[in-house]
Amino acid sequence: MSLDQLEENSWEFHRLMPERWADFEELFGQRGATGGCWCMWWRLTGREFDARKGEGNRRAMKAIVGSGRVPGILAYHEGHPVGWCSVAPREELPRLGRSRILKPVDDESVWSVVCFFIAKSYRRRGVAGRLLQAALDYVRDCGGRIVEGYPVEPKKSCIPDLFAFHGLASMFRSAGFKEVARRSETRPIVRYVMDSDGQWDLSDSQALSSGPVMCQVRH
Repeated sequence: MSLDQLEENSWEFHRLMPERWADFEELFGQRGATGGCWCMWWRLTGREFDARKGEGNRRAMKAIVGSGRVPGILAYHEGHPVGWCSVAPREELPRLGRSRILKPVDDESVWSVVCFFIAKSYRRRGVAGRLLQAALDYVRDCGGRIVEGYPVEPKKSCIPDLFAFHGLASMFRSAGFKEVARRSETRPIVRYVMDSDGQWDLSDSQALSSGPVMCQVRH
């Protein structure tokens, strides 16, 4: 077995379900990832989020997981939780619909990838890209057809980790996503459309023919 194969075998990806809640808490830590978010930002109004920030958001996310809904995917390296990707049907993330920049471009049934959180020691090591592929696999298994992302395309070649939690546009493009809208210079809306075999369906792509140069992947 090659070193590359050994490395691949050291990674696992699992849906966040009640039996993995402790791993989610371990990854997010006392701060709930950042600022007491607990990945509830896209699920609440601004007023609700501020009122629940911290422990309230933790309880809200735990209630979602306890209800049987899967709010995202955990990445494990050598058995330890090291990364998170939030992926869910767009209707479960109502703040998207209220966003001037990221509101729906049409009425298609869409799954949305809205957030990544990577353990500090694993950042810039390709974990987010692995999680994005795991998210696509999960959506395919659930019968979804269109996966949408809302990445950042920074004007500069480097962006602080704090501002990259949506993922970088270059990473999404490398995974096969195509741009379908851009209402902000730095925030494209991108899509991955699957055919019946779960592969990219070029015939249904709404990709724009041109766009800004990709930033280098820095995960």
